[in-house]
Amino acid sequence: MTEQAAIAYIENFTWSKSRLGLDRTRALLRALGDPQKKLRFVHVAGSNGKGSACAMLDAVLRAAGYRTGLYISPYLQDFRERIQLGGVPIPPERLAAVTERVAAAADAMEDHPSQFELVTAVGMVYFAEEGCDLVILEVGMGGALDSTNVIDAPEAAVLMNLGLEHTEYLGPTLADVAAAKAGIVKPGAACVLYDVPPEASRVVEAVCREKNVPLVRADFSRLTPLSASLDGQRFSYRGETWNLALLGPHQLRNAAVVLETVTVLRGRGWRIPDAAVRDGLAAVRWPARMEVLGRSPLFLLDGGHNPQCAEALARSLRDLLPGRRFVFLLGVLADKDVSGILAPVLPLAERFFCLTPLSGRALPAPALAEKLTALGRTAEAFDSIPDGMRAALDAAGPDGAVVAFGSLYLAGAVRTEFPKAYKAALRRQKLAVRARMTPLRCGFLSDRVVRALLHSPELARAKTVMLYRAMRGEVRLQALEAALGAEKTLVYPRCLPDGGMEARRLTAPDSWIAGSFGIEEPDPERSEPVDPRDIDLVICPCVAFDDTGVRLGMGGGYYDRFLPRCENAVIAAAAFGYQRIEALPAEPWDRRLDAVFTEEGELRF
Repeated sequence: MTEQAAIAYIENFTWSKSRLGLDRTRALLRALGDPQKKLRFVHVAGSNGKGSACAMLDAVLRAAGYRTGLYISPYLQDFRERIQLGGVPIPPERLAAVTERVAAAADAMEDHPSQFELVTAVGMVYFAEEGCDLVILEVGMGGALDSTNVIDAPEAAVLMNLGLEHTEYLGPTLADVAAAKAGIVKPGAACVLYDVPPEASRVVEAVCREKNVPLVRADFSRLTPLSASLDGQRFSYRGETWNLALLGPHQLRNAAVVLETVTVLRGRGWRIPDAAVRDGLAAVRWPARMEVLGRSPLFLLDGGHNPQCAEALARSLRDLLPGRRFVFLLGVLADKDVSGILAPVLPLAERFFCLTPLSGRALPAPALAEKLTALGRTAEAFDSIPDGMRAALDAAGPDGAVVAFGSLYLAGAVRTEFPKAYKAALRRQKLAVRARMTPLRCGFLSDRVVRALLHSPELARAKTVMLYRAMRGEVRLQALEAALGAEKTLVYPRCLPDGGMEARRLTAPDSWIAGSFGIEEPDPERSEPVDPRDIDLVICPCVAFDDTGVRLGMGGGYYDRFLPRCENAVIAAAAFGYQRIEALPAEPWDRRLDAVFTEEGELRF
């Protein structure tokens, strides 16, 4: 069985075919040798915040040196995200091998397990085989009858924020929801509780009394926000000060529950130093939870998909960026409280770009746009997620802000498409600025860039230098060519029809032809190829660059494919200061720059 076959097998038994209950999961795990009985767990349930709490606990426990398993749902971009070991998704070959074993047991059952039950079994087998010290186990839906509840008493049963959800399964009241979630509380465990409303709290208290389980409550009256920025936040809880990488005041409340859980775990013999807690909270990453994907324009991604999440998002936006109005990239599921999701963000919206999440339960984008238009808001529907992202980024401009939210089924696709869409938007912005630069201004600034190059030790050491012939608006390097004269071997790029690039040295003067994009290139009849390994310094053009050495080109990818072959070269760019931005998405194939030369001098990485 391959990874693709494993995923196809699991997804064939869809969530819609499942029914609540533990019998099938128990039977399946029994056939697999009850791997869950070899493991210890922190079991996390709740309506909101359970994924973030799981991520924080995993980060803290890994920082403490434990071998952790993390079981979450749903995934955003890669199915393997659901089952992680030490922060790394299950390898494709292991997913295939374990699923093959699980499938053999499942197919022998008269009542076939559902998708979620199959994934739960795969996770249990994998974690047991890998000898996990502690598994952070997120409930799928509810608690009492969720397939994850086949485990024995966990180290801690953690109940996060509770709200009305899945009422057709869990019941119509908050007390009903609380009762379902509290089903993960078992004799021998400890229970950690978010500061929930009284009607929910009373239910959890009664369950803990009945099962003789100690109840530990997060005390939000002891929680004090201290500072917040797009890089994270600082807070005090019970007199101790902490840094948290995740954004939003709601994450501080989630962190308070995590801190209480750490105290419970310590009381049960787990060694978790304060330093590990600090390191874990400061380093935790949890995609699509007020996640900053880009900064120019600002692009925030949030997987919020119910009214409580929308209210938390709106509060976070007001706190972090007071007075700002936002371009919303929005997609929701039809079976959600759409009006409740929209209400908190309407006052913050400049306009809406509507998308259809990748789910059969999605509300079509035109229907969502119609709802917003009826509410007096400017809204436009798009057939594809990339088209909507492009329109939203262009509408925001370099100084604006885009917020994508409404469904995790939208968040994964947005996160996948983001690097390409964001780079394309930045490219359009920077090219527009370049087009407005006068030849006189371009020449003046180019001379200053050349002076910075001539004073650089990288150029002084180089024997073979690769330059480029400039397009309109790019740094002109003719003065550098003239200054170098015969002391250096100068080579130039030639773009090839297959998308590749080669370096060539002229063998006759003025041996130029018009190449790709109309750029001057060496005439192949009057030049000779040069081995990229012989180049000491590459000076390449760029549309934009960031403070870590990531370079944005014209989009053809010629340099991206060529630069890795320049094994011995210093890779530099010649650019104007306006092309510098705070951060660019890095791709696996990017060869980061070693330096950038601008009119303001040299920037080294």
